[in-house]
Amino acid sequence: MRHRKRGRLKLAAMDQINVTPLLDLTFLLLIAFMITMPLMEYGTSIKAPEMNSNELPQDNFKSVTMTKQGTIMFDKDVVTRDELISKLRELKLSGAKVDLLLRADGERSYKDVIELMAEIRRCGFDDVTLVTQAERK
Repeated sequence: MRHRKRGRLKLAAMDQINVTPLLDLTFLLLIAFMITMPLMEYGTSIKAPEMNSNELPQDNFKSVTMTKQGTIMFDKDVVTRDELISKLRELKLSGAKVDLLLRADGERSYKDVIELMAEIRRCGFDDVTLVTQAERK
């Protein structure tokens, strides 16, 4: 009979659950996620896609170039934005079939290049070729 009584005492001791270790674990995980989430957000690395573009036209094209300093060139002449717009409008009104190439220095911001492209599109050129460096093989 003693043996049976001892078994009841063991069961009687197990009727409570100690939640302190569970709370410690919960707070530890919460703190770990609070610290690592901002690092994951800003530490995202991306790889630019490879450019498999067609060959550039060899003749009958005009180029617009934006240098590292922000200078705009039409073919080989340095122009202001207003002069570029007037030259592009004249070219469009002439009716000549011309391919337009847009080159920009890699250190220029994306915003600057897109603004220049928007101005070119407002002049009537819907098909503008962005010139990039050839991919390395």
